[in-house]
Amino acid sequence: VFSLSQCYQEGSLCAQHCLNNLLQGEYFSPVELSSIAQQLDEEERMRMAEGGVSSEEYRTFLQQQPSVNMDDSGFFSIQVISNALKVWGLELILFNSPEYQRLGIDPINEKSFICNYKEHWFTVRKLGKQWFNLNSLLMGPELISDTYLALFLAQLQQEGYSIFVVKGDLPDCEADQLLQMIRVQQMQRPKLIGEETAQARDQRLPRSDVDQAIEINRPFDGTGMLDEDEENFQRALALSRQEIDMEDEEADLRRAIQLSMQGSRRSEFSDSLLQNAPQSPHTSQTDSLSSEELRRRRQAYFEKQQQQLQQQDQTRNLCDKPSATDAVSGGDMSEEDMLQAAMNMSLESVRNHLDTEEEK
Repeated sequence: VFSLSQCYQEGSLCAQHCLNNLLQGEYFSPVELSSIAQQLDEEERMRMAEGGVSSEEYRTFLQQQPSVNMDDSGFFSIQVISNALKVWGLELILFNSPEYQRLGIDPINEKSFICNYKEHWFTVRKLGKQWFNLNSLLMGPELISDTYLALFLAQLQQEGYSIFVVKGDLPDCEADQLLQMIRVQQMQRPKLIGEETAQARDQRLPRSDVDQAIEINRPFDGTGMLDEDEENFQRALALSRQEIDMEDEEADLRRAIQLSMQGSRRSEFSDSLLQNAPQSPHTSQTDSLSSEELRRRRQAYFEKQQQQLQQQDQTRNLCDKPSATDAVSGGDMSEEDMLQAAMNMSLESVRNHLDTEEEK
């Protein structure tokens, strides 16, 4: 763990934080920067007075804001920052200016930058062999890779920032010395100050009845869901579909088993008819047997088949006694009982059909 100094935003004193983050120490106070601003204001007033204290320009200058280099909120101008850095032998050069182009400056070979947008200032500095965004609005330093530095500066310019290269030797600091020997890794970008507090406050605030009604009546399109909630929703939906598919497969399997059992019973029934039917060298069984003999044999077969079914029912009733739950439910039939009843009905239908054929 190394000590990387970073000042955090207090009021509008971002210029002070920018300078102290650049120099890595408490080098400037608001009072010292105010003194520099007042000195600059006095120098400007003296230059304006050279044209005559009764001139229109001078009177307009005095009627303007008391100072163009600072205000009551704690803002300080670029002239104040530039004069403050001159104490340390440091100079500011505007990014991509003619002087910048003349010096052939390559950002990756520099040590630090100062960035400004409207009334906000912050520092980007190289410590050791790595770049850091020391914005006082962040909860900590933000690591910037060498490959991302040029893109980061170009993005700031596109957003309207003024960027200044800091030329000269910065004072030694502990963080720079330690980072010359080690490299750090940052897994997550630091959040803005107040961002975490705002999120926690939003979570704690109870929603009004109107908000809840709007949320309930809002059509579902997935856009209002967080990534994690959407992922959980999709996972639950997939599991639900999987369970439905499994239930469908089980239902299909039960139907297949039922059809297979019915087919097996019908096959046994056909085989029994063939086995019990008398064999004859003639091509037609009705040619060798009289109608009365055929009717008797068929009747004997059906009676034998009915006796076997009754014996099976008796054996099953002895082995599987109905439970109290079955009795209460009004005699619900199992799948096997239903198949047996269907078989009995099929036999009865065949018997009636054969009797009808005999009468014809």
